[in-house]
Amino acid sequence: MIIVLTYFVYCLTGYCETMPSPIAGASPQQQQQQRAAGEPGRARSAEHGQQQPALPAPSTGQGAAATAAANISVFNSFGTQKFPQAVIIGVKKGGTRALLEFLRIHPDVRAVGAEPHFFDRNYERGLNWYRNLMPRTLEGQITMEKTPSYFVTKEAPKRIFSMSKETKLIVVVRNPVTRAISDYTQTLSKNPGVPSFQMLTFKNMSTGLIDTSWSAIRIGIYAKHLENWLQYFPLSKILFVSGERLVTDPAGEMGRVQDFLGLKRVITDKHFYFNETKGFPCLKKPEGSSRPRCLGKSKGRTHPKIDMDVVLRLKEFYRPFNLKFYQMTGHDFGWE
Repeated sequence: MIIVLTYFVYCLTGYCETMPSPIAGASPQQQQQQRAAGEPGRARSAEHGQQQPALPAPSTGQGAAATAAANISVFNSFGTQKFPQAVIIGVKKGGTRALLEFLRIHPDVRAVGAEPHFFDRNYERGLNWYRNLMPRTLEGQITMEKTPSYFVTKEAPKRIFSMSKETKLIVVVRNPVTRAISDYTQTLSKNPGVPSFQMLTFKNMSTGLIDTSWSAIRIGIYAKHLENWLQYFPLSKILFVSGERLVTDPAGEMGRVQDFLGLKRVITDKHFYFNETKGFPCLKKPEGSSRPRCLGKSKGRTHPKIDMDVVLRLKEFYRPFNLKFYQMTGHDFGWE
């Protein structure tokens, strides 16, 4: 009698469409076997270790909290994992983390938090591995990731092109002299015993010959790296973001980024305020949060004092490369 009453309750709540009819007089073991037979899809998923989205539980009278928890579980299973339609490919210490955090405000952007390093370090793992790292997106949303070392990786353009020639690429660039000093500052914070910036910059101090084998210097030769990308992608697929303008006019620069990605301009001035202590913009307090969002302690480090003669020599070294980069991109970044 209890079994029959339970069956009718489930029918009234709509569950009888997915449950097999109980067998009158069946033993508990037989009923359990019948239920398993009525859920072959779930049984097969269990065999392969795939977790299926849970159905919303029937009301237990526990109120809105239980219903909300069930809805969250179902919501998280929505969407599909896709290859990124846009990738922030560089450059290191240019402002890529700030750009990604600003983009996360947009409801139509879903991005991987950590840097996947797929196209430079993990390519042998295969595209399926890469796609499984991506967040689930709904129709109309954009999947993104950022790995700044892609820009200087020779194999990366061809590999991304092989994934999709329609991929949109974003490069955040910054005055190469300032960028090199920032790069060195990060290294120094992790390894205080490294040689001085001046010693690493020059192959020969007396002649002033710059050591381009040092990555902090090599990354800033933007024109050379861009030539590699233009073999596979047209300029129309690449957006160059000014790291300086991300600081002085974040809303204006984010407007360009949103236009490039085909997104509605949701991110505006109202989202930012300038943090005097850190020296760069932070996001205003999101609704429901107790405090504003700023980048971590590793951002905004105080740079070591560099001899002005070293800075001037680096400016002279980069000048022809900068001018060529301006010509290639059609944009004067004002680093002279």
